[in-house]
Amino acid sequence: MKTFKTTGTCSRAINYEVADGVVTKCEIVGGCPGNTQGVAKLVVGRKVDDVIALLKGIQCRNGTSCPDQLARALEAER
Repeated sequence: MKTFKTTGTCSRAINYEVADGVVTKCEIVGGCPGNTQGVAKLVVGRKVDDVIALLKGIQCRNGTSCPDQLARALEAER
């Protein structure tokens, strides 16, 4: 698992795994439990490019959000 330290959000980090361009595991540490658990489950099994396209730019506070931070983490993988 890789860990991405989030900034500007209630969550503290995102733990994830990618295999063959597909998200295989995702856990958002901290943040709003229902929302972060839901987002994490919804991205597993999806292509990295699709997840980035869906989540990049979603705003919550401070110009970012937990989903946006996940998109940024996955972009850094490319």
